[in-house]
Amino acid sequence: MPELPEVEAARRAIEENCLGKKIKRVIIADDTKVIDGILPSDFENSILGKTIVSARRKGKNLWLELDSPPFPSFQFGMAGAIYIKGVAVTKYKRSAVKDTEEWPSKYSKFFVELDDGLELSFTDKRRFAKVRLLANPTSVRPISELGPDALLEPMTVEEFAESLAKKKITIKPLLLDQGFVSGIGNWIADEVLYQARIHPLQTASSLSKEQCEALHTSIKEVIQHAVQVSADSKEFPVEWLFHFRWGKKPGKVNAVEVDADSSQFPSNWIFHDREKKPGKAFVDGKKIDFITAGGRTTAYVPELQKLSGKDAEKAAKVRPGKRGVKSKEDDGGGEVDEQESEKEDESAIPKKGQKPRGVRGKKPAPKTKTEESDEEDDDADADGGDDSEAEEKVVKTRGRGRKPAVKRKPEEKPTSQVGKKPKGRKS
Repeated sequence: MPELPEVEAARRAIEENCLGKKIKRVIIADDTKVIDGILPSDFENSILGKTIVSARRKGKNLWLELDSPPFPSFQFGMAGAIYIKGVAVTKYKRSAVKDTEEWPSKYSKFFVELDDGLELSFTDKRRFAKVRLLANPTSVRPISELGPDALLEPMTVEEFAESLAKKKITIKPLLLDQGFVSGIGNWIADEVLYQARIHPLQTASSLSKEQCEALHTSIKEVIQHAVQVSADSKEFPVEWLFHFRWGKKPGKVNAVEVDADSSQFPSNWIFHDREKKPGKAFVDGKKIDFITAGGRTTAYVPELQKLSGKDAEKAAKVRPGKRGVKSKEDDGGGEVDEQESEKEDESAIPKKGQKPRGVRGKKPAPKTKTEESDEEDDDADADGGDDSEAEEKVVKTRGRGRKPAVKRKPEEKPTSQVGKKPKGRKS
């Protein structure tokens, strides 16, 4: 799903191209699942004729400040994206609207034309996004409950270590909790844990001072790199785990870092091949394994990211073969994974007395279909069909726990039935 880099790329593109311009035409989609709490006509009338003053972001949320409230707010969900006609904004693959497609796209939920003719659109193929009109976006959910922004409001090393020491949950779900730090999503969490050499299922409070410092540093470096290249995955460092996840092959690079040029980045990142099948994914010659952590598919390198202390003892008791198996719902960006992602965006801080979700998940169900990449899954969903249909298919393919019926041998027939014709059988 779009994470901090993609949303920040959109914010910067708006700042560079749209400020000081007046909205002269508006089209809001008649889609109550995405357009939240207001009629399209009311939305259009409220912003028509107003001037865009600035674009602001916190975590994965973006909003436009106009010369007077209310302001349009965008929660990107699974596949939300900002497009400005004629301007390169982002190449996030789930969101991509091709240049050859109609404009505005049939997936457009928010479209405005500015007084100089420039056109801006917010699209969402999967309808998990939320577009709202708010008097003060920072005062209401979800923005009001977000933790410090990972890029704009980073914790100090001391604050970060102190906060981790209080958390009795595993580190991957904690990083995904938007109430802890906002903006970190699935691939960034995997990347920073790999760079810090921390196992995704290590309990946060058990991390050493050195591990806390390493994680703090990797969060800062990964996000700065990703934002610096404007969220174009082709420009991300060639050795990031991300590329291994998505099945892209790293090219030749030099072990030098210069101006976010991917041809100059060091060769020890895991970004590039995150979606290769288990057993075929490697980074720097080391095997990448996949497990489910916090309800999300998680890529890590067992040789470098090892559990320690009590977490290692618990893991040793788990039956071999169970760990590292992706659940059916998690296969290829399945529907449960998408809904967890939506909730990850939606729920910032857990309610009082409630632990963050995804700490102790159910055992993954065995797969019933071959593993597919997220890209293949995207193609299947490109028609904008109802996701509930796919979810229903997942539920119906279960059927575990049923034993085959035991056939009764002829000689075991009850004597009371002798001489009688069996029901349903013709004489």
